[in-house]
Amino acid sequence: MKTKLTIPDLITTGVFTALYFVLVSAATFASVILLPGLNNVILPALCALLSGCVYMLLAGKLQKFGGISVMGIVMGLFFLISGHFITSFATNILMGIAADFVAWTGKYQNRKKLLASYILFSYGLFGPVLPLWFMKDAYITNLEARGKDSSYIADLFAIPSAWKAEQP
Repeated sequence: MKTKLTIPDLITTGVFTALYFVLVSAATFASVILLPGLNNVILPALCALLSGCVYMLLAGKLQKFGGISVMGIVMGLFFLISGHFITSFATNILMGIAADFVAWTGKYQNRKKLLASYILFSYGLFGPVLPLWFMKDAYITNLEARGKDSSYIADLFAIPSAWKAEQP
């Protein structure tokens, strides 16, 4: 069995990444419509639930180190290019590589390691949400630079601020 990614492997990875992206986009749109205000908080989990099948199919079909990493890099690049905060880019890449490593240790066949791998990979989807919790001022500056108005920014921070206020 070859261990390096070939051109057909990269094409397969691209197809599965496109499917993964479509499911993440569908989850995003659905959460905006069905759960306004909460969507930024629960979106990573919703995306993970809807797109897990694509991830597992990629890991099972490819069974080589690098495919999952490439998927994480592509998702990170999409977030970066679409104007999300830098944490979106970094978390997707780091979690993609970590997930690939965990799946590799189970030879992409151990179910528990594949599940752990997908959980790690899914943490990459928290990249866009992390600034809401840990980098509020820098994130607000970034949003203003991207032309977001003050009511949008206030709505974005309303629920995380309310949850922080309730904690002892």
